[in-house]
Amino acid sequence: MLGNLLLSEGAALLLVFFISLIYRENDGIYFIFTSLLCFAVGFAGFFFGRNAPMSVGKREGSLVVTSAWIIFSLFGALPFWISQSIPSFTDAFFETISGFTTTGASILNNIEELSHSMLFWRSLTHWMGGLGIIVISLALLPLFGTSGTQLFAAETSGPTKDKIHPKISETAKRLFLIYFMLTFTETILLRLGGMTWFDAVCHSFATIATGGFSTKQSNILYWNSPYIQYVIIIFMILAGVNFSLYYFGLKNKLEKIRQNEELRYYLIVLFGFAIIVAFSMIDFSRPISFHQVEESWRNALFSVSSLMTTTGFTTVDYMQWKPFTWVILLIVMLTGASAGSTSGAIKMVRIVIVFKFCYYEFKRLIHPKAVVPVRYSGKIVYQDVVTRVLVFVLLYLIIAIFGILILCMSGVGFIESVGGLISCLGGVGPGLGMVGPIGNYSYFPVFAKWFLSFMMLLGRLELFTVLLLFTPAFWKK
Repeated sequence: MLGNLLLSEGAALLLVFFISLIYRENDGIYFIFTSLLCFAVGFAGFFFGRNAPMSVGKREGSLVVTSAWIIFSLFGALPFWISQSIPSFTDAFFETISGFTTTGASILNNIEELSHSMLFWRSLTHWMGGLGIIVISLALLPLFGTSGTQLFAAETSGPTKDKIHPKISETAKRLFLIYFMLTFTETILLRLGGMTWFDAVCHSFATIATGGFSTKQSNILYWNSPYIQYVIIIFMILAGVNFSLYYFGLKNKLEKIRQNEELRYYLIVLFGFAIIVAFSMIDFSRPISFHQVEESWRNALFSVSSLMTTTGFTTVDYMQWKPFTWVILLIVMLTGASAGSTSGAIKMVRIVIVFKFCYYEFKRLIHPKAVVPVRYSGKIVYQDVVTRVLVFVLLYLIIAIFGILILCMSGVGFIESVGGLISCLGGVGPGLGMVGPIGNYSYFPVFAKWFLSFMMLLGRLELFTVLLLFTPAFWKK
């Protein structure tokens, strides 16, 4: 299975080689070399494992999915490292796993000095990782058969998964089609806004995958275009919606969309916080103009949308805002958008279930004999699901606290440790302080970069898929 997956990465690297030909750049040789290496190792894995049983349980699913993301990142880092575009392998791996996990945390101080092919590969890692390496492979490669169910479950997010087709491969194909349509539409709209085709494609890859890698050092501010910013805002919000709702919309099952509580609370929280932040930026001591209100609203909505959907694009340095807005931004970084989207963090469905459980627990204290089940989208949430959600949220917060402690011990400042850990665990990208919207992670110690790389993987695969590998029971027959 890993061999087959490596073949798909080899094909993606081969595609990037043609980008170097189009722009007449000399670094295509690095992508050819890495592609051939992927093909060689992939065919070797396929050959030596051809007689292995193809049945996949939870243990095999966790091992295959976690290994796939690590192996993809190791091979994907080679073009950056061999070409010396990123001289340090630690930095090259950090940048690559940040791309595949759609975190968008960068160590680059010279983005615009990279070649078109390097920039395209950097954005393509987002697009491949956004929907998921396994999900895209399930959609394009008919090689997993019935094994796809456990692989799909190990990689996709959320306590509940809407089935849009009985066959996992067909579900993956429909998700991939929606993913492609959103990317294509945004590319056209960004091109109409003045971006080149190259920049439009790269930023569409990063937006729909909620990644955040830009082709410019100053990020989206480079274009200084309200049109481009509003287009990206719209598609960041769309990328934070559960993808199954798009399918239900296409099938005219509008009632499923109307009943979806997660979508409702996601939009309420996003726009509610954006309004609060926008008000905090308006200077009421002088006459208020439409331009001032519109600019404050646009910057607030862009930043809140970017951080809540864990995209990580920036148009303004929010570290210059009032400190209470940093708390709001940390909250949306932790919350995240919808399960079943390409965003990271805890996910809104879990937040909703936790708050409902707390509310109903108070009602049970007042009325001890009353049976008050937790309801979500009109359906009863069974106790085992509530327990898993509570365990996930508690474990997420415990990992965040200990992660911040470890970063502080490694020599990183407190504000940077808090912002960087929450950002990398949630797949956001920018954090607070020196790793804020105009900074990056280049000055972090080597240990901190490897630790944050692990946090990115842990957050992207929803904690349990990776942590299962560290339990003794996992390895027992």
